[in-house]
Amino acid sequence: MSTNLDIRSDETAVFALGGMGEIGKNTYAIQVQDEIIVIDAGVKFPEDELLGIDYVIPDYSYLIANRDKVKALLITHGHEDHIGAIHFFLNAVNVPVYAGPLALALIRNKLDEHHLLGKVELHELSEDDVIKFDHMSVEFFRTTHSIPDTFGMSITTPAGVIVETGDFKFDLTPTTKQPPNLQKMARIGSEGVLLLMSDSTNAERDEFSKSEKWVGKTIDKLFDEIDGRIIFATFASNMSRVQMVTEAAIAHGRKISVFGRSMDNAVTNGRALGYLDIPEDMLVDAREINRLPDNEVLILSTGSQGEPMAALARIANGTHKQISIKPGDTVIFSSSPIPGNTQSVNRVINELEEAGADVIHGKVNNIHTSGHGGQEEQKLMLSLMKPKYFMPVHGEYRMLKVHAGLGEQVGVPEENIFVLDNGDVLALTADSARLADHIPAEDTYVDGNGIGDIGTAVLRDRQMLSQDGLVVVVATIDLKSQEITAGPDILSRGFIYMRESEELINEGRKEIFHALLTAMHEPGATEHSIRNAVISRLQRFLYEQTKRRPLILPMFIMI
Repeated sequence: MSTNLDIRSDETAVFALGGMGEIGKNTYAIQVQDEIIVIDAGVKFPEDELLGIDYVIPDYSYLIANRDKVKALLITHGHEDHIGAIHFFLNAVNVPVYAGPLALALIRNKLDEHHLLGKVELHELSEDDVIKFDHMSVEFFRTTHSIPDTFGMSITTPAGVIVETGDFKFDLTPTTKQPPNLQKMARIGSEGVLLLMSDSTNAERDEFSKSEKWVGKTIDKLFDEIDGRIIFATFASNMSRVQMVTEAAIAHGRKISVFGRSMDNAVTNGRALGYLDIPEDMLVDAREINRLPDNEVLILSTGSQGEPMAALARIANGTHKQISIKPGDTVIFSSSPIPGNTQSVNRVINELEEAGADVIHGKVNNIHTSGHGGQEEQKLMLSLMKPKYFMPVHGEYRMLKVHAGLGEQVGVPEENIFVLDNGDVLALTADSARLADHIPAEDTYVDGNGIGDIGTAVLRDRQMLSQDGLVVVVATIDLKSQEITAGPDILSRGFIYMRESEELINEGRKEIFHALLTAMHEPGATEHSIRNAVISRLQRFLYEQTKRRPLILPMFIMI
């Protein structure tokens, strides 16, 4: 792979390794000559068809090939789709990391867990900081989101100013007491913005997103009405929501028990940084809650996305060690399912209902508001920044397209708007912009300890196994004498029940026998050619008989 982009020395390059055409995996880069800065290192959670995959992360091969040029990783905020891949990133390219207080605390937890904490240079950001590099400098402006310490970035390059908003909404009454810095945004815009890269998540919503304060009123009302135990599930990183529910619990005399490692870390960090005001005597150990009256209990839990190993899923299916559902419990889902998680969330809701809990979820109950701005806020950001060029980011393709249309509505010429894919390189000067190059930016799958060793062929095999099962063919073959000395035998797992399929198995063995003899007598026959012949013939036979395509695994002993 070439380590150089196809750009001129006077051009500034902008590209995404993740976040374009998808929700998650946000990783953006700006390159000026021999200097690269990277914004965010996000992860994407796998959709249902990615069987067995734990995470999806970007392809870092271009950055690895240019590791001497990469100067820093800058973090907009502490959500997983912006910091979740940071240990993978730093293992690939170890550079200084700059982040706000809460994001840095969450990053420290991750690095400690992966034995990287003492090996990485970490810097805490404030809104007033300016970071200077040889060819670029970066300043920050505060935005509002569903987590404290959320920043947009203004990067000054030789070509002009590039603004990356990070995730944002315009919440004028935020529970974090950190309102958006409209004055600074307007100042940056008035001084001139060459390119705006702006959050597209809610581009399809014709609205101005509701404030977190609106959700707080609903939470207070629910606490007034519910007599039994309350189990509240939300993103651990949604500090605003955690703050509101714990305030409501304290006001209603409910002790708070925290379930789930990520929620425990969030509460610990939130209290340490002053974002959560929870007196020590209001927190109780999970083992104590069964001794308290039901109307004095709040269980704060992870698992709002239906994750099978999260605390809420284990509570729902009866495998949690400390707690089980009982009649009178109320479970509140204070989040919306991430694309791909709807089925998992519905499964957990059904299990909770079957166990006897009342479940409150969905938009009609007013217990969630988005941390991303709707169309009106996206147009406001465009109007404040007044960019010459516009590049929608952070969204599925249709969202990027709608956001591009909003840019046209507020005066950005159509030819100055770029809807790009991961890996596309936009080359900028003060008065030009062009699509100049493309670098590798395919998904990298993480399965257990394996990074990038799971490809489409493996995923296809897993899909076949999940749908149609496995057939193992066993035989002993003397290739020299062209004889079958034992077998062939068939074993089935997840395809047919062998005791009730004797006729199919016998016919299948005959097909394999003929395929083996034919293949062995072919000139230059090898174990590989014989395997392929057996797979082809047996697949065809089994599909004719059952209309299913099991994965076929020949196991030959060659003598």
